[in-house]
Amino acid sequence: MTLLSSRPPRPVEPGLLSRALEVAGRLANDATDVITATAGRGAHPATLDSPFDWVTDTDRILERHTRRVLTAEFPGIPVVGHEFGADHGADVAEYRWVVDSVDGTANYVAGVPWCAYSLALVDASGPVVGVVADPYRAQIYAAARGRGARANGKPVRLTDRGVTAGALVCTEFARRGPWPGMGGFIERAAAAHAGVRVLGSAALSIAQVALGHAAAAVLHSYHEWDVAGSVAMAIEAGAVVLDRHGEDTALPTDGLLVAAPGVADEVLGWWQETAG
Repeated sequence: MTLLSSRPPRPVEPGLLSRALEVAGRLANDATDVITATAGRGAHPATLDSPFDWVTDTDRILERHTRRVLTAEFPGIPVVGHEFGADHGADVAEYRWVVDSVDGTANYVAGVPWCAYSLALVDASGPVVGVVADPYRAQIYAAARGRGARANGKPVRLTDRGVTAGALVCTEFARRGPWPGMGGFIERAAAAHAGVRVLGSAALSIAQVALGHAAAAVLHSYHEWDVAGSVAMAIEAGAVVLDRHGEDTALPTDGLLVAAPGVADEVLGWWQETAG
């Protein structure tokens, strides 16, 4: 069985929650406009490690815009971003913003309409506020601690399921390809009559669980800025969030499983068995 903790998340001042939701939602709308208008222009590989490790002008423009707005609206709260790193003191601050301006950049560059803008306010207990823009489906997903999750303003609540048969499970490649045991994991899922999908955006993979489209998402490795926004949504929608050992840490350091509660143990077992 999974080991579930009863640690309550830290309370957050209601005014901060409201302001953070409003500003993050505004930034997500800005990102939607920019991403859909630019369509991957100004792209080039970031390093020689992988031909799919892209950086675009859009990534940089949106992160700069996000940082300017957050610095003005929330002075003293540092920002951590994919493109420009962490502000001084982010590792010890009570709160920090984490942003990935285009999660799924390879899809974006190729013209595949599956990428996201992800922004979250995080404290020691995990995501406080999370907003994810799904530009090509014209969706803004938003959540705040204790206030539930919404998709374009409509409440989202996960409907639990008891079996994985017939369900989809999302995962993502590690930076340099399949993660150790990924092939075995896909085989275990297939034996249980579940399908595995690698969609190219960690943020949107987790969002599919919160929305009830997928039973689970497994990330062997990840960056906080990729997932914090959608993890906020998943938690508030009623999903289980675990590390590879079954511990319920909102942003684990050792892999991440987000699942409907009724199938969390089963999918965790596939992961543990195949990844060693």
